[in-house]
Amino acid sequence: MKLKLFISIFMVFASVHIVLGQEELTMDNFEPTGPAYLLLDKGLQFRITDAVNSLYNFDFATAERGFRVMEYQYPDHPLSYFLMGLSTWWKIAVDLENKRYDDVFIKQMDKTIEKAEKLYKKDPTNKEAAFFLSGAYGFQGRLYSERRSWTKATFAGKNAMKYLNLSKGDDELNPELLLGDALFNYFSVWIPENYPLLKPVVAFFPKGNKDLGLKQLEDVAQNAFYARVEAQYFLFRLYASEEKQPNKALAITDYLHNKFPNNPYFHRSHARHLYAVGRIAEAKDMSLDILRRIEEGWTGYESNAGRYAAFYIAQYNERTGNKSEAKKYYLKTLSYGEESESQESGYYLYSLIALGKMANEDKDKKKAKEYFNKVKKYAKRKHPAHKEARDYIKKNKL
Repeated sequence: MKLKLFISIFMVFASVHIVLGQEELTMDNFEPTGPAYLLLDKGLQFRITDAVNSLYNFDFATAERGFRVMEYQYPDHPLSYFLMGLSTWWKIAVDLENKRYDDVFIKQMDKTIEKAEKLYKKDPTNKEAAFFLSGAYGFQGRLYSERRSWTKATFAGKNAMKYLNLSKGDDELNPELLLGDALFNYFSVWIPENYPLLKPVVAFFPKGNKDLGLKQLEDVAQNAFYARVEAQYFLFRLYASEEKQPNKALAITDYLHNKFPNNPYFHRSHARHLYAVGRIAEAKDMSLDILRRIEEGWTGYESNAGRYAAFYIAQYNERTGNKSEAKKYYLKTLSYGEESESQESGYYLYSLIALGKMANEDKDKKKAKEYFNKVKKYAKRKHPAHKEARDYIKKNKL
């Protein structure tokens, strides 16, 4: 488990994501340029703003149509191929257990690597080419680590790090390239702090600076054009967990959800952070909207989002004394958890505990015991839910 975690994190900070930020370009601020690097071409940025914003809003047809036009205009450049791969990645990201897009995604990143390698061989000082190579290998490694293909993940990770180092230090491309530096600075310190057994592995990397990494992420989130959203994505996750600043996390998810209201990942993340700061009624309302979209078949709204949403609704109803509605939505949480094969998740386990307690209160000890035994079945022994189940069974003689 520790190895999987390390490789997954390694792929994260090895990847330099090339994604469009949310600065809307208009004719008032459009300035045609002809830079050496396509990433710096403001004319191109103007033309693809709608396409990549459509990607983030889960309108993949519009996004991919724009990327195909770019491929026609720049057939020898990796950017369009990378963005097509990014579109596929977001289809994967909402439900990482679903493998139906894996082959397409790997092929798209292979094509990105092929195009970037040709640029790099022509000019080994081309930092843009190294930038794409790092990003494509990093994304491949990230998927391989999710699929437990450790040899492939390690190979991809080494290449990602190699090209990440080669892409550093170009003032023209910063703060776009700063995202890779920021993630490296943060996680190269975070890993040994939280997993001391991995210190010998991290020792082979350059020394990082976690505070600097966080500051760099904040800079990219505010000032970058291409890397802005990815920085915001990492920031709200770090603020919520490692940095213990839930209100900052909430502010970012609020922005992202309002900017991209049809993105199920941002939608469920915003509901989650509303719940985390105690705004449970708002979390409930947002979660009801998520469940409605799942029932209506909206793109990307699947069982993972349903598991989050149903739990928050159940919690709201339990806290407001509506036991029958609470039970209904805890059962929905179980159903979505089983559909997504997420029985070891906290949402699933604590729904079982809540249902077990309700059954015991209703004098149905047999049903209560079934729920608590399921907790013991799916939770690791060291998990707090496992201990709570053991203690409850013992105390209530189930």
